[in-house]
Amino acid sequence: MKQFFLTVLGVFTGLILFLVVVPVVLLTAALTTSSKPTTPAQTVLELDLREGLSDQPSSNPFAAFSGAGLSVTRVVDVLAQAGEDRNVKALLIRLPEMGMTPATADELSQAIRRFRAAGKPVIAHSQGWMPVGTAVSSYMVGAAADQLWMQNTATFGAAGFSTDEMFLGRAFEKYGVDAEFEQRYEYKNAVNQFTQSDFTPAHREAMTAWMTAIYDSAVSGAARGRGMTPQALRGVIEAGPYSAQAALTARLIDRVGQVEEAEAEAKRRAGSRGEIVEFGDYASNVGEREGSGRSAVAIVGGEGAIVTGRGGGGSFGGGSSIQSDDTAEAIYDAIEDKDVKAIVFRVSSPGGSPEASEQILAAVRAARAAGKPVVVSMGAYAASGGYWISSEADWIVAQPSTLTGSIGVFGGKFVLADALARFGVDTRQIGVGGDYASAFSTSQPFSPSQRAAFAAGMDRTYEDFIARVSTGRKLPAERVREIARGRVWTGAQALPLGLVDQLGGVTEAVAKAKALARIPADQSVRFKRFPEQKSPWEALSEAFGVQSEAARALVMLGGVMADPQAQAVMRRVEGERMRGQGASVLAEQPLP
Repeated sequence: MKQFFLTVLGVFTGLILFLVVVPVVLLTAALTTSSKPTTPAQTVLELDLREGLSDQPSSNPFAAFSGAGLSVTRVVDVLAQAGEDRNVKALLIRLPEMGMTPATADELSQAIRRFRAAGKPVIAHSQGWMPVGTAVSSYMVGAAADQLWMQNTATFGAAGFSTDEMFLGRAFEKYGVDAEFEQRYEYKNAVNQFTQSDFTPAHREAMTAWMTAIYDSAVSGAARGRGMTPQALRGVIEAGPYSAQAALTARLIDRVGQVEEAEAEAKRRAGSRGEIVEFGDYASNVGEREGSGRSAVAIVGGEGAIVTGRGGGGSFGGGSSIQSDDTAEAIYDAIEDKDVKAIVFRVSSPGGSPEASEQILAAVRAARAAGKPVVVSMGAYAASGGYWISSEADWIVAQPSTLTGSIGVFGGKFVLADALARFGVDTRQIGVGGDYASAFSTSQPFSPSQRAAFAAGMDRTYEDFIARVSTGRKLPAERVREIARGRVWTGAQALPLGLVDQLGGVTEAVAKAKALARIPADQSVRFKRFPEQKSPWEALSEAFGVQSEAARALVMLGGVMADPQAQAVMRRVEGERMRGQGASVLAEQPLP
């Protein structure tokens, strides 16, 4: 009977694939191969930032169908192409009310200034800035435009940079949850939410420091765009909030009006036949910039938590992760490509598994050993494990507001026996083998010997991390220990410490990669992206790989469709490996 239901399930899944997914696959392929529409002669690109940006494009062909939008690196690339496109005359930006990731704001502001340098006007429109999170970073992006508009009923409330932290220490104590963690060292604050009821002095010191640095950077960037000194702009901002008319009087904005009025102004500047084109449509039309020339620069991407294994990014465009097998393989593929002379490794990650991080770092070492320089471009954050995989690159480029460093480690477990017992649930542990076999049991605390063994493992991981940074950054180990201890730094703070080499984005990273590869600055290069985007069948294989009967149905369907790539699904039927608990190298992440 069980087999009968599994077979029915497989057939049903096959029908769904045939009737729903396959048409989508065929439509995607048809759209990909069709001729590109012509860009209107007087185009105004409209870039809507209100839905947020990922750092990098997804390699999953179904990402668009799950609501995945644009990415920072894609926007930068498309703006560069638009700056050279004679048909694109102007840019209109819709700004978010709630702010954006600070490093994203840095990179967008730089790209906007390059677009303006091509002689093309930029108009930004806001429906207000809320007094939460990093709204001041959103304001900085608007300030980079030629004109900054604000809706008449909106409020300018970006008076600073704030965040709330939730601590569960007292609640855990009340309800019998025992959080047993080790951290190296006092600034590795990821576990504090589970063990404390308030900021520790080190936690408060570190957060205040990087928040102040981000705020200072945003105010300085906005002041540059508004033609004011940072001190003067700070005084005006912090005296808020303001109505739209008051913000105009205070020179925080240039015009008050509806977005339709801002669109009309942008079209007027584009010409008598000015036409609005959505940024995403234009990006699809022009595709990714490929460049030209005999030499190539590889662009390798990595976004999200660092984990072991393959197949990151979610079945149909879900949350991103850096899978160590995939990322290492992408770097090795770039090494083997004879046309590739240098590698730009774009990293946006709060960290993750030390083992996965080391696997990726080994690939970076292999690239350097093969004579191909590696330049890391840090995105929103490249901290903890994200810094581990970056540490031995030839050159590191970070945005002023990138969160980096966090050279430290933590790990542990929750003991739930007391909490569950209060609800009549009794847990008992039984095992065979050595004493450490039950170390991560949730029914009992660490024994003294287990705690000692686990702490020794934390120490080894921390020392390994110190050694990688010392080697890669050419710093004495003792100096690394002084600036490590789990502390998060912004890119601007990390530069004088020697943790990064240059402030900037992916554009600056590419220029440095060319220089290290001894390619003349005025010589064009091709861009090769690794890993390549998955085919629709590969994405389907990952989506249904854990369903054996569905897998067989998909393979049969693949045979009917004469697409042998569908056979790859059978490699996924064994499911995902169970991973034991252990050390993590994770850092705090910036607010959206």
